[in-house]
Amino acid sequence: MTTAPNYSAAPTRGALMWKQARAMFFAGPVTSLATVVMILIVLMAIFAPLIAPHDPIRLNPAMRLKPASDEFLLGTDAYGRDLFSRIIYGARISLAVGVGAAILSVLIGLGIGLVSGFFRGLDAVLMRIVDGLMAIPSILLAIAIVALSGATLGTVLLAIVIPEVPRVVRLVRSVVLSAREEPYVEAAISVGTPTWKILTRHLLPNTIPPLIVQGTYICAAAILTEAILSFLGAGINPETPTWGNIMAEGRVYFIINPGIILWPGLVLSLAILSVNLVGDSVRDALDPRMAKRGIDR
Repeated sequence: MTTAPNYSAAPTRGALMWKQARAMFFAGPVTSLATVVMILIVLMAIFAPLIAPHDPIRLNPAMRLKPASDEFLLGTDAYGRDLFSRIIYGARISLAVGVGAAILSVLIGLGIGLVSGFFRGLDAVLMRIVDGLMAIPSILLAIAIVALSGATLGTVLLAIVIPEVPRVVRLVRSVVLSAREEPYVEAAISVGTPTWKILTRHLLPNTIPPLIVQGTYICAAAILTEAILSFLGAGINPETPTWGNIMAEGRVYFIINPGIILWPGLVLSLAILSVNLVGDSVRDALDPRMAKRGIDR
């Protein structure tokens, strides 16, 4: 007598996705710690008004350069502002720039890369433009854009996105050039399948895994670039609490209160390191060759 299969015991799609995500972000102790740190920084940015004990932009000259105390956990800066509160609010700008730059770079680069890889006639023109942009140092290009357009959040975001788009374009183009030679794509072309269907149904899915990994690296690079621009005075308005602005204002008073630079620098380093480690874990999970090696992150 044949027993009917128990379909109820089969894992659902949601359960499989959760299992894969758990394996991706908790692949090893280092990756697990990086994931926890990243989550804590995100929560810190979201709930900044509830966590910060003081107004991050309120000037209090009578309390300038105070050491750490019960009232001011990390001390105050040269204008009497609470350093702890400013670091917490600084996470908002850094994460907004990082996530925004990653999303915009991937979307713009994906569109250009698909067109460049599929249409051979446009490929030469588009890639020469991309090569020209990549020849310019990204930080110098960002400074030039901010200097010409003004230091606003939108301008800083644009200045970070433009140098990152060419890298995404080259990545997508390489994937499309390889997938375009596959039999199923050639068959779709031969039977007259509309171009937009070939791009979206046959070529686009091949680009998703590498783009997810590239997006994490762009996010980390964008956070660092924003801090560099702010530190150099070419970033967001100095009154806005960002990690780069805090360190820029505190470099003159480093001998008096080293924490003005050390604390925001430490949080900045942890944010970038955690995003990069999570990106490495995503790469390993999406690359079967890395999974076979059993590399513990």
